[in-house]
Amino acid sequence: MPVALPLARVLEIPASVHAQMLGHAIAGLPNEACGLFAGQFGSDRVERFFPMTNTASSSRIYQLDSAEIMSVERIADDSGLAVIGVMHSHTHTTNYPSPTDVADAARFDPFGVWRFIIVSLKQADPSLRCYKILGDAVTEEPVVLIGSGGDE
Repeated sequence: MPVALPLARVLEIPASVHAQMLGHAIAGLPNEACGLFAGQFGSDRVERFFPMTNTASSSRIYQLDSAEIMSVERIADDSGLAVIGVMHSHTHTTNYPSPTDVADAARFDPFGVWRFIIVSLKQADPSLRCYKILGDAVTEEPVVLIGSGGDE
């Protein structure tokens, strides 16, 4: 009997945070850019983005620094937030999880709790998509922008 995947939830991102993510992705060129984002625990709304260093310094993969992760988690916790996902860019491909992305998700988020935002820089206009990854199952989640950049 087929297993039903849970219905996709909608991730809400303030327009200002969306702009920060796109800007960080562009600024990271020619390498992939990465960062963590936080919101209220269990929430579907991103409250804050934390740009981070891609320690792999690669245009094909990203790697987060463990000390930076701990710092971000501390700042988020002190703000009453929880890290709810990771953002990274794809410099040459569409914004769909690569096999490496899926393997990384299985290793670092085995319960499929985090959201994975991928910004594609393949085209002139960057685009952002969000996924939940559990094992080999990749489920896209719709993204809704909140506010107009300064009024959220």
